[in-house]
Amino acid sequence: MTTVSTEALDGAISNGAEALLRRQRPDGVFGDDPPASVLGTAGTVAALHAADPVGSADLVDAGTGWLRRQQHDDGGWGGVVGADSEVVATAVAVAALALTAPEASAEAIAAGRARLAAMGGVDTVTDPAISLLCRQLLTLAGMTAEAGPLRRLPLEIVLFDRVRRQRLSFRTAPFIGLALMQADLLPTGRLRRATLRRARPAALRLLRAIYDHEGRTGALSEDPWPAALVLLGLARSGEAPDIAAAVVGWLRRAVRPDGAWDAVTNLDLTRSGYAVTGLIAAGYAADPRLGPTREFFHATRKPAAFTVLDVPPGGWSYSNVGGWPVTLESAEILAALAGYPDAAADPVLRSGLAWLVGRQDTRGSWSLWVRDTKLANDGPCPAITSQAVLALHEAGRPDDDPAVASAAAWLLTAQRPDGTFENLWYRDHTSGTAVVVAALSRVGHARHDVVRRAAGWLRDTQLPDGSWGPGDGTAGSVEETGWAVQGLLATGDPGHADAVDRGVGWLLASVGPDGGWPPTRVCNYIRHHLRYPNAVITQAVALRALGEYRRAIAGRAGVAPGAVAR
Repeated sequence: MTTVSTEALDGAISNGAEALLRRQRPDGVFGDDPPASVLGTAGTVAALHAADPVGSADLVDAGTGWLRRQQHDDGGWGGVVGADSEVVATAVAVAALALTAPEASAEAIAAGRARLAAMGGVDTVTDPAISLLCRQLLTLAGMTAEAGPLRRLPLEIVLFDRVRRQRLSFRTAPFIGLALMQADLLPTGRLRRATLRRARPAALRLLRAIYDHEGRTGALSEDPWPAALVLLGLARSGEAPDIAAAVVGWLRRAVRPDGAWDAVTNLDLTRSGYAVTGLIAAGYAADPRLGPTREFFHATRKPAAFTVLDVPPGGWSYSNVGGWPVTLESAEILAALAGYPDAAADPVLRSGLAWLVGRQDTRGSWSLWVRDTKLANDGPCPAITSQAVLALHEAGRPDDDPAVASAAAWLLTAQRPDGTFENLWYRDHTSGTAVVVAALSRVGHARHDVVRRAAGWLRDTQLPDGSWGPGDGTAGSVEETGWAVQGLLATGDPGHADAVDRGVGWLLASVGPDGGWPPTRVCNYIRHHLRYPNAVITQAVALRALGEYRRAIAGRAGVAPGAVAR
C-alpha cells in the first residue's frame, strides 16, 4: 500500500489556490493567457481584406504572415496554437490565404490543399453548418473542387422568430453573414428574389438588435470568428456600413501583439465563476480576496433582455454586462455566489436562481441559450442541466423542488447506451458523465441504476496511471481527472474509493513548479472539430476535486491520522 500524506494534500491545495489567486486582477476578475486561434485569425484577415483593404492592410499582412508561420510540416493547421492539423482550420486557413495573399502564400496554399485532400476534405466535417461554412469560404476563394456543392441558405427563416431561434439560436448572426455572402455566389430566380426582399431587411434588423444590445461596439459576442463572418457578409452585400465599420474597429482593437486573434476574446465571467467555485471548495470562501469577484458578479448581471434569443434580464454572459446571457456561466456563477459565507442575504443570488429556473426547458433539461431549442449545439445538454441542478442544490433548494426533480427525471432518461452522458461544451465523454453523476448523486439518486452504470463507466475507463482522459484510452488530463474524482466522490460508494484515491494521487503528482496544473484542450469551440484550453478552469476543477476529497476523507473510517490510504 502507498500513502499520500495529508500534509501533501494540504500543501497542494494551498499552493494551487495561491497560484490561481495570482491570476486575479484588482477588479476581482481572473485572467488567462489563451493560445491564438487559427480559425479566428483566418476569418478576421479575410473579413478585413474585404471590408477595409486599405485601412487594415497592416493587420491583414501581419495576420497572413502569422498564419503561414503556424502551418504544420504536414501542410495543415490546428484550430489553436498547439493543436494538430484538422479539417476545419485547414480549410479556412487555405481559403483566407487565397483570398488575401495568394502570391505570397502560394506554397502554403498548395501544401494546405494537399493536406486537406489527404484528411478527406470538408465531407468529413460532421456539423452541417460548419461544413457549409467551409464550402462557402473555399468557393469564395475559387477552390470549387475542394468546396464541392454549395447549399443555399434559407435567409427567409429570419421571418419566423420562434423557428429561427430554435433552429439557429446563437448562430443567428454568422448565419446572416453567410447568407448575405451568397448574393453573388448563387443565382436566384424571380420568386426567390421576392422572398429575399422581405427577408433581408428582417435579417439586418436582427443584426442591428445585437449591435445595439452590445452597446454598438461591433464585438458580436466578443468573438472574432462570428464577427468576421458577419463582416464578410456586410462587405460583400454592401449592407449596414455603420455596423461593418464598428466590427472593423473592434477587430482592430482585439488583435494580439503577435498579429493573431483569439478564439474568444473575453471569457472574464467564465473564468471567474469557475475560479470562485474551486477556491470555495478549497476552503477559501471567507478569504477577503474573493470579495471583489462577488462585486464583479453583482455588477455584470444582465439588466436588459436579449430579445434576439428571447432571453429575459437576470442572468450572466461569459464576458461582461454587454454580452449574451447563457445558462452555463450563470449556473456556475450562482453556485459560486451560494458558497460565500453570507449567501443567504444575497438578493442577487435569490433573483438569479429565479432566472435560472425560468430558463428550464419544458422537458426538465436546460439548454445554453434558447429554451426548448432544436439546435444540437445549444441543447438540451446533460452537463449544462447538471450544472444548473448543482447550483440549485448548493443554494439550498431541496431534492423535491420542482425544478430539481424534473431535471433529475430528464437526466435519468438521457444516458447513452454505453452508460455515458454528453457535454456540449467540454470534451466528451468523461466530463459530461462525471458532472451528471455528481448532480444526480447529490439530489438523492446515488443508488439509481443509471448512476451506477455511469459511475461504473468512469471507474472502468480510468487509466493505469490513475488519471482520466475522454474515455477512449488516450492520455489523461487534469480537468477530466478532477471531474471524475468529484463525480465518484459524490456517490458516497466505498467501492469507488480506490479509483478516487488513485485519481487524487495523479493530481498531486501533476502539480507544476508554480503550484498550478497544466491545461489541456478540453473546452469545445466547435464540437468535435476545435478545442482550446482554459488554464483557470483547469486550476479550479483540480482544486475543487482536492477540496472535496479532503472533506470526504475526514469522515472515512479506518484512515490513520496524517495519511490517506490508496
